Amino acid sequence: MLVGSSLIATSEAMQKIDHNAKGILFLTDERGVLAGCVTDGDIRRFLLAGGKMSDNIMQAANCKPKFAYTQSEAKLMYHEQNYIAIPVIDEQGRMIDVYTRDKQKSRERAALDIPVVINAGGKGTRLDPFTRVLPKPLIPVGDLPIIEHIMKEYQSYNCNEFHIIVNYKRDLMKAYFADNENHYNITWYDEAEPLGTGGGLSLLRGRFRDTFFFANCDALLTANYESMLRFHKENRNTITMICAYKNIDIPYGVVEMGINGTIKDMREKPLMSFLTNTGIYIVEPEVIEDMEDNVPIGFPDIVERERQKGKRVAAFPVSEKDWMDMGQLPELEKMRIKLCGE
Repeated sequence: MLVGSSLIATSEAMQKIDHNAKGILFLTDERGVLAGCVTDGDIRRFLLAGGKMSDNIMQAANCKPKFAYTQSEAKLMYHEQNYIAIPVIDEQGRMIDVYTRDKQKSRERAALDIPVVINAGGKGTRLDPFTRVLPKPLIPVGDLPIIEHIMKEYQSYNCNEFHIIVNYKRDLMKAYFADNENHYNITWYDEAEPLGTGGGLSLLRGRFRDTFFFANCDALLTANYESMLRFHKENRNTITMICAYKNIDIPYGVVEMGINGTIKDMREKPLMSFLTNTGIYIVEPEVIEDMEDNVPIGFPDIVERERQKGKRVAAFPVSEKDWMDMGQLPELEKMRIKLCGE
């Protein structure tokens, strides 16, 4: 059953949601009585409204969830409204079961149809020695190289126009796609010198009149791209940085020290949560027009520069499970297992 305590913090609830396949957590009090339910979408809305990962999960939860008293009643409710899951309770309100359907109908994805820019020019030094032979984007994960996994994810939203910035081992990159039977719609941009994670965008000056995705070639995101783009548009952002919540269990007691060594606080094996940049962005074309030609710069520096100019830049949080990073060998193996199985 997908059940957790109503006394836990938002960060712990997010971890529990990440570890179940249904994306929902039912919350009970100390007596086992149903108190609410929460999804990753509820948590995202709570955080965007100013909530904190340390806040009690009930602040983000739906405190009046639908429920049933029998499996047959839950089944009828489920199929009438297409819920994720229906909790079954007894006469005292205690949870005794959850009705779910094992094989859920896959959600149809919206046709976003906007360009995708992929920065694929780096040397991939963290993946040495593999990148002495292949450029990082061509390192295989299962049957496909990472860049093709990324492109197929965008194509599932009908984003078929790709602009790829290349430098290191660029000829191998172009040769791979020249022989690719999928015949992707790619425009190539060659860096004469390394321009960092952002500088290569200057090569695309005048190419776009509207919003585009911009991504590093070592990150795959399986979150809802439609929700990201809607957030970007509704808030009139110049740049939206897609960020993932990273949860780390500290295996030690953590002590906060004050003046003269006094102990201000102690926490035993705390769960630390923070937002991390996935290297994926939604960008307005005016950002390119603000750039200098062929000047090396990291894209986070461009984000900060736009923020200093008073432009609206924002973060869109996604679940840690929706972000796969192949920048390091251990993460590459995790990605392989997630995409291809054991």
